[in-house]
Amino acid sequence: MKAAEMKKGLTILFDGRLYIIIDFEHVKCGKGGAIYQTKLKSIADGLINNARIRSEENIEEAHLDKRKFEYLYSEPNGHIVMDLETYDQITLDDDAFGDGKKYLKPNTALAVSTYQGKLVSIDLPNSVDLAVTQTPPEIKGATASGQKKSATLETGAVVNVPSFIKIGEVIRVDTRTGEYLTRA
Repeated sequence: MKAAEMKKGLTILFDGRLYIIIDFEHVKCGKGGAIYQTKLKSIADGLINNARIRSEENIEEAHLDKRKFEYLYSEPNGHIVMDLETYDQITLDDDAFGDGKKYLKPNTALAVSTYQGKLVSIDLPNSVDLAVTQTPPEIKGATASGQKKSATLETGAVVNVPSFIKIGEVIRVDTRTGEYLTRA
């Protein structure tokens, strides 16, 4: 496809690597032809790359195969997930999940993207509900000043929570930022 047909969020193959188009701007230079100043995010490592693409240049769109999976459990050598269409179970290593593994609990829905049979990315839900297993007791009068305290969740993740949260409560955590959202 021509560079003029680009859209935000499109996955492309550029310089032999997979990128997602985050932003682009059409720029008309004084004497030469028009170009697109693009901001591309690498799927492999998440780094942002700024690239200039001529408007008449062809770029290759990459079609990702997205499938729904369910996280089942973890073993010492990896995490077991199941394809919800074929019920095939596969083992993924820690690197596939990145920091997201600390929010995984059994029966969590996942979206897995592959390109030519290779795992590209795993998308966790934007928020998960987890129980608090350990946190210091509430301090009297601390609610007036809005203090935070650390809480250990059922998956082992540590999150800063308001001082009124107690052991056993279920809270909602944003998996993208790792921040407390609300009680569940």
